[in-house]
Amino acid sequence: MAAIELIDLKKNYGQVPAVKGVNLTVADGKMIVLVGPSGCGKSTLLRMIAGLESISSGHLHIAGTDVSTVEPAKRDIAMVFQNYALYPHMTVRQNLEYGLKNRRVARAEIDRRIAETAAILEIGPFLERRPRQLSGGQRQRVAMGRAIVRNPAAILLDEPLSYLDAPLRVPLRGVVLR
Repeated sequence: MAAIELIDLKKNYGQVPAVKGVNLTVADGKMIVLVGPSGCGKSTLLRMIAGLESISSGHLHIAGTDVSTVEPAKRDIAMVFQNYALYPHMTVRQNLEYGLKNRRVARAEIDRRIAETAAILEIGPFLERRPRQLSGGQRQRVAMGRAIVRNPAAILLDEPLSYLDAPLRVPLRGVVLR
């Protein structure tokens, strides 16, 4: 994963500050966890890094490049939301391959990545099902798989383990760290 650096990052909604001058460096290959009460700006900060929220002021560097004004699709960031963000009309396999197809990844490579990701997340038996046919924990694993299969520069997780089945939480923490 690429290094991420936040330099005096701020987000205001009108006159209301949501993120107040955050300075943070996450080294290449490292993971951090943001902890705080509801409404303190954790999700807003993640959305700013992903490019889903504009930055009011400050700078954001990914892999040494200032991406403060770069559109989300060009940041090479994957984000897993608490509410899954899956395409309901697609199968699990189609959800996993969607981003890879858009990036024109070769079919053999798509199949290899899906097989590897499905094995890690234990979702192989669900590849031909639609999201509505899955439990909340299974949907969350598919959402994580959509991020992992892309092999992006960085993955942002907004409460990704909250809906996972208890026996899967511990092993998936290890997957997230890899």
